Amino acid sequence: MPLIPEEPQIHESAQGPRVTPATGRTAPTPRPVPGPRPAAPSRPGRPGPARPAPPVQRTARDAAATKPGLSGPAAPAAPQIQLLPASAEGALDAAEEAVDLLLESGRAPGDILVITTGDPHPWAAHELSFGEASYWAQHDAGDDVFYTDAAVASRAASRPVVVVAVNGGADGTAATALPLAHSRASALLIVCGDPQQINSVLGAGV
Repeated sequence: MPLIPEEPQIHESAQGPRVTPATGRTAPTPRPVPGPRPAAPSRPGRPGPARPAPPVQRTARDAAATKPGLSGPAAPAAPQIQLLPASAEGALDAAEEAVDLLLESGRAPGDILVITTGDPHPWAAHELSFGEASYWAQHDAGDDVFYTDAAVASRAASRPVVVVAVNGGADGTAATALPLAHSRASALLIVCGDPQQINSVLGAGV
């Protein structure tokens, strides 16, 4: 009987190596690629760039203080003006009464300055007899009522209350004395004299 050629048997070893996954082993996980590290926040005492300071919140008071003209003292208010009608002959007596009322109301003597446009007050005439240095030294002391003539009143310093006795004097004396007295009074200006004359001067020059 003829021999039937056997089919070539293919052994498993001839099929090439068979890849079988090993039991118990997993595929390695890919590791992340190292990148730039984030900068750590700076701590006190730790070298590194300092954090920028937050903007300072400015209050309305701060803003006002930086504006020119607002940081200085406010302009002084104009003094109150009182008119005591009197003749030229009675103006000095009216001024004396006004001073007495001021002192009785609690006003300090050093707060009051009296200016005469005509004859000087008897106190001023008496003190000037001892010399101008002694006279003005009492003014500088500022502890008593001071009486002065309109001709030299510009030398007197400001006081809270100024009383003016329009008791005569050369023409135009009141016109210069009243604006000066107004500038020297910080709280109250009392004018004793002819209302028509005083109103014309105060209305034009004060």
